[in-house]
Amino acid sequence: MINYDDFKKIELRVAKILAAEKVEGSEKLLKLQIDLGSEQRQLVSGIAKSYAPEDLIGKEIIIVANLEPRQIMGLESQGMLLAADHQSPVLLSVDKELPPGMEVC
Repeated sequence: MINYDDFKKIELRVAKILAAEKVEGSEKLLKLQIDLGSEQRQLVSGIAKSYAPEDLIGKEIIIVANLEPRQIMGLESQGMLLAADHQSPVLLSVDKELPPGMEVC
């Protein structure tokens, strides 16, 4: 369990996927370029077995925006997307178009 003050530290934002490609040498990883409204970032995520890169372009997802960057297979991931694990990853998304960068509360 975490307390409410700890939960408030997590910055969830709407992000729009601008580009997606497989990571060379990996069966699971995709490199995503996302729009957060005020900036663009790169995410690396293990969703390649569930999603074709071309099907992700334009999709709006939810990310943890204030997570420290991390190196994954030599690529910097600048956040983490949210997904449910239902035998394979299922991206959490919004059901109406929202501006990139909008805070999730």
